[in-house]
Amino acid sequence: MSATGEKGGTTPERAGAEPDARPQSAAAPSPFTPIADYAFLSNCHTGALVAPDGTIDWLCVPRFDSPSVFGALLDPQAGNFRLGPFGINVPNARAYEPGTNTLVTTWHAPSGWAIVRDALTIGPREREDTITPHTRPPADDDADHLLVRTVTCIDGTMEIELVCEPVFDYGSMAAGWTLVGDDRHAADATANGQTIRLRTDMAMGVEASRVRARHTLREGDRLYCAMSWAEGLTAPEDVAEAEARLEATTRFWRAWMGRARIPDHRWRGALQRSALTIKGLTYMPTGATVAALTTSLPETPRGERNWDYRYTWIRDTTFTLQALHWMNLDWEADEFMQFVADLEPNTDGSLQIMYGIDGRRDLTETTRDDLTGYDGARPVRIGNGAFDQRQNDVFGAALDSILLHTRRSQRLPRRLWPLVQAPAECATKIWREPDQGIWEARGAPQHYVSSKLMCWVALDRAAKLAGIAGDSEREATWAAVAEEIREDILEHGTDERGVLRQHYATESLDASTLLAALFGFLPGDDERLRNTVLAIADDLTEHGFVLRYRTEETDDGLSGKEGTFLIRSFWLVSALAIIGEMQRARDLMERLLREASPLGLYAEEFDADTSRHLGNFPQAFSHLALIEAAARIILAERLQEITQ
Repeated sequence: MSATGEKGGTTPERAGAEPDARPQSAAAPSPFTPIADYAFLSNCHTGALVAPDGTIDWLCVPRFDSPSVFGALLDPQAGNFRLGPFGINVPNARAYEPGTNTLVTTWHAPSGWAIVRDALTIGPREREDTITPHTRPPADDDADHLLVRTVTCIDGTMEIELVCEPVFDYGSMAAGWTLVGDDRHAADATANGQTIRLRTDMAMGVEASRVRARHTLREGDRLYCAMSWAEGLTAPEDVAEAEARLEATTRFWRAWMGRARIPDHRWRGALQRSALTIKGLTYMPTGATVAALTTSLPETPRGERNWDYRYTWIRDTTFTLQALHWMNLDWEADEFMQFVADLEPNTDGSLQIMYGIDGRRDLTETTRDDLTGYDGARPVRIGNGAFDQRQNDVFGAALDSILLHTRRSQRLPRRLWPLVQAPAECATKIWREPDQGIWEARGAPQHYVSSKLMCWVALDRAAKLAGIAGDSEREATWAAVAEEIREDILEHGTDERGVLRQHYATESLDASTLLAALFGFLPGDDERLRNTVLAIADDLTEHGFVLRYRTEETDDGLSGKEGTFLIRSFWLVSALAIIGEMQRARDLMERLLREASPLGLYAEEFDADTSRHLGNFPQAFSHLALIEAAARIILAERLQEITQ
């Protein structure tokens, strides 16, 4: 699934355990860490998830979509890496170092206190990156291809344990370890033709497929360990160098954040964390943004709604560019737009709905039936079979993003003009045809309102871009088609209440029609738009959170119930603000902010019955929608201040 809910192309027989009759709450004991309890680390090439007990349960190297070396997130036997107090598993406190993606964990044991810092480090670029080569111009700072962890004892004594057990290729190949040198401070793990190096100032011992070390720190003592997949497997030689790497990483994140425009507002902290998360999900070598760090975290507990999100969806482009430009992060926006411009189109000139972070088109989906899945949710999917589906909304997303970028940069680059013409012509040809819709339902194709709506967006934006380019003939032609689509939607896509429906052959509601507000299909004072937004707010929510649709009313080809989609709830905040329901928008926004993870992160979905985050994590689109919703309310508040 994507940030908006993409499905894979095939539906294997469900292999996981049946869900319990009663839903499991987030507080119930489980061998699997609750999704919301993970911390997210990033070096803008790959990312890691760290459990509260100091165990890294997810890391793919060298890039986001590589096979995992630590995969306990999806199977307890698929590899992990713990650094923390021996015999103590619950930390005293966890927080991000302010303005960074560096995790700081405070530990208390009967004998003393210690602080652990974890980061995928970033520092000054010293040479060409041969591990993950760049297609975009390299910046001054880049990934070190290192995971660095340090411990400082701040009071008393603390016995620290290191246990590292990588299992390569999504848990299928146990590592073979070899000590490097004669001091027990470095060891190489090798499998499947890949080698990573662990270096530490602790004395390590090899125990079959893992290495382990223990050392007692006293007040003021420090130690470190570092995992390297850099060229030559270079790693810090001592704790001072390790700390220097962490300090450089801090400088990078804070300097980057210093370029962002974050308003002085009560939601400033949430906006900063969302910005850092989106940057952390950006693949620096190409400018692409992954929808989420993970694959196959379930939307339905122990269910089959599990998808690989480590790819880039074209429909996400417009929301990404809106957020980046609003925060004044124009360099990142331009990098993302150049990635889109480099993509290989289909034979008709249109774009696929998704691509790999290196621009590859083939994302063939397979399942890893040897993995248990997160808390029994199976199958585990690698790749995403929806890559070759036809979804008519992709044309609008591409063209809206180009218009956004053109207006911001005040120019339309020559290399982007083909990306205007081809989608506009494609949308002109196919807008009358049914498709699988924004959610890629597996039933029969339908005339989905959101798909027609996004075709309207495509032609409306194409006409405006043609005007900017001075092509008056295309401007008039495309504007006329846009108006034709608009009239068709209003005639066939509204029910007797004047509410936009899911598709032309149903009376059911669908959260995707909130896009009519977000893309300006109808003005905020239009009664049909108001009716639609309020109908969704009142009738398509659970405990105030928005569903995509009612699964019992929609033939999506899958079993089981899903949680409420966080992005849809943030969309509702934006839509309520657009129709003037400001207090209701603020109330929902405040509630959504309270449901963030302990570290301010969001998965894709939220189960209000059990207070569990569900789906892949962290989810870029949830954070993008948060930024847009906050921006609309903040703008309205600022305008009110001016006019009072």
